[in-house]
Amino acid sequence: MTQQNILIVDDEPPMRKLLSNNLKASGYAVRLAADGSEALKLIDEHPFDLLLLDINMPGPNGLQVIEAVRRTEELPVMVLSGRGREVDKVEALNRGADDYLSKPFGIAELMARVKALLRRVAPGTKTSLPPYSYEGLEVDFAARRARLHSVDVPLTRREFEVLAYFARNAGKILLHRQVLQAIWGGQYGDEADYVWTFVQRIRRKIEPDRAHPRYLLTEPGVGYHMPPPQKPTGSAG
Repeated sequence: MTQQNILIVDDEPPMRKLLSNNLKASGYAVRLAADGSEALKLIDEHPFDLLLLDINMPGPNGLQVIEAVRRTEELPVMVLSGRGREVDKVEALNRGADDYLSKPFGIAELMARVKALLRRVAPGTKTSLPPYSYEGLEVDFAARRARLHSVDVPLTRREFEVLAYFARNAGKILLHRQVLQAIWGGQYGDEADYVWTFVQRIRRKIEPDRAHPRYLLTEPGVGYHMPPPQKPTGSAG
């Protein structure tokens, strides 16, 4: 099995050593960067499967690194930060992070989240459903692509995963916890701000009027749902 490569970016040597030792012991290949500039250089020179990233760093900070990465890469990003406020988590997710773990954290939880993120990017062998189609929106599960009125929607990998999960379950109301555990992994359940943030990000890209959504609908106090797919024109009733 091919060894997965992880880049650790943190300006504190003890934290870099702690993360590196535990990840190497679990069989991952690891590279280290002490600041944002070094991180971007390494990302440009080497392929990585996951980026573990601090926020407060010299040079480009963690949020700026995420933005730079997202302009060219679909690399999964987990933020490891001493900032534990909800507003900090939402900002990082909005910039393109896939996960956020506040310091101090347990190594067992970190490793579980790393495995969950890497599972999401591993090649799948599932048989794909036919594309979801509703009022000009098409979600193609096999091609991992969404189109709105025949124009590709520029979704990140994680945004597509969230949209595709709603589309596969179109017509059902999905609870926040259901979405979290299906997309992020079974160890999640209380991070409702993750789902809300990604729903807002997706709506910015697919909804003509975000104040009155057409495709990704809110069930107040419960969760979200998408309308059932439309039957192809001319299909038998």
